[in-house]
Amino acid sequence: MADTPDPGKQPARTRTSLPDISSRAWEHPADKGALVALRKLKGFDTVLKTLSGLVNERSVRLLLLGSAVRADARNFAELHRLFSDCGAVLDAVELPELYVRASPTFNAYTVGINKPIIVIDSGLVELLDDEEEMRFLLGHELGHALSGHAVYQTLLRRLIALTGVLYAVPGGAIGVRAITAALMEWSRKAELSADRAGLLATQNPAAATRVHMKLASGGHLADLDATSFFAQGNEYSETEDFRDSVLKVFLVENQSHPFAVVRAAELRRWTESGEYTAILGGTYPRREDDATAPVSAAAQEAAASYGETFQRTQDALGSLMHEAAGWMGQARMWLDERLRPQQPPAE
Repeated sequence: MADTPDPGKQPARTRTSLPDISSRAWEHPADKGALVALRKLKGFDTVLKTLSGLVNERSVRLLLLGSAVRADARNFAELHRLFSDCGAVLDAVELPELYVRASPTFNAYTVGINKPIIVIDSGLVELLDDEEEMRFLLGHELGHALSGHAVYQTLLRRLIALTGVLYAVPGGAIGVRAITAALMEWSRKAELSADRAGLLATQNPAAATRVHMKLASGGHLADLDATSFFAQGNEYSETEDFRDSVLKVFLVENQSHPFAVVRAAELRRWTESGEYTAILGGTYPRREDDATAPVSAAAQEAAASYGETFQRTQDALGSLMHEAAGWMGQARMWLDERLRPQQPPAE
């Protein structure tokens, strides 16, 4: 006898699988550009190698095995199923281990240099009680792992933990602050990339918006309106007061994540740009071409992205920085023209 369908149960949504998709498909241009800048930062490679040697991934995994719960077919079985589905959509060759730890905070992170590990706070599991919202979160963290963000997130965590020691080294404070600031800037842009991966995993823009609204409010969706939420984000981003622009720079200086209203607005902008729809239609870069992807193109994309942001926003400081960059570019062209060796006339 056939089972009688439950009238109260929502039918399963079909999602478009993305075979052989490269992480370049969802990476924010400024994320790729920041990575280029980090690699070129003087002393960064040395710090990376040194701190990588200090990270004992076995101890991190043992700590989680002893103090948290690993999601599998029996423990957090539903979470494990959703995670496997996200991996299938994003065509992940190997899924990282997934742990839930006891914590009331709304946090999740991906760490590890050789094998990434994803950790989700129990408070966040309670907050995202909708399956589509949880898919977005799991896809977000899987995006971090597939983009290789875990390496730099681990470095950032270790660098912050060692800040007191490194500051005691003569001349070390300036170098450490420069590298930390660069990593924080990259981390914020990496979150925008991971949000795109989360949206591709769930393929439900409304669910992504709900996650950001819950993170900002603590979960009071019945008292919230998405239109007003986006309007609030625009008000934050498009301030014309120079003082507010300066204050925002200091507010985010030590933040590893953009504010929730900013993340929601950025993800919505990406969705409306047509890139999201194109990817679902099969137009996206493949992993097989990753090795030949030019690094210079990433830097150019990042520069174009910042330029478009400054042109779009009414942020006074952003507009001033964009104009200053234009003046510097014109001045450089003027100097190049005058200092370039003159070629003898052709005979």
